[in-house]
Amino acid sequence: MSGEATGVSKKMMIRLLRTEDISDLAAILEESSEAARWSGGSFEKLQMSEGFLALVSEMAGSVSGFVCWRQMADEGEILNLAVRRQNRKKGEGRALLSAALGKLQKGGVRRVYLEVRESNTTAIAFYQKQGFSIMGRRPGYYREPQEAAVLMEKKLTG
Repeated sequence: MSGEATGVSKKMMIRLLRTEDISDLAAILEESSEAARWSGGSFEKLQMSEGFLALVSEMAGSVSGFVCWRQMADEGEILNLAVRRQNRKKGEGRALLSAALGKLQKGGVRRVYLEVRESNTTAIAFYQKQGFSIMGRRPGYYREPQEAAVLMEKKLTG
């Protein structure tokens, strides 16, 4: 997917993840205390797994955000989404999520799930604004520090 994202800077592009982007993704996660922490090796391993896809956003030719997910039959799971700190609150995360949901819907997905740290109220509010609903809680889901996850779901329509 290439082209300009709607509703955000005309200089932002969203495209498929390339192997050479992995170090940028790890750096974005390093500056984010909210997103799930993954190493470059985790991304490489996930890239090889069935149903995994990822998009990156670029600003001024530099990777500034990403979203990754997997699809299993007619269900999808958002695995991680992060945007560089200086680019937040500008619509980049929304554009990435919207592009991912569009791809999932085109792939026949009817429901999308995700987990968020219970303390990450900013992300929970963000996902609720994007149409996700809280479905439950998973105690002890996260490590370092140990914390419950809030389980969220969004139903996609035809």
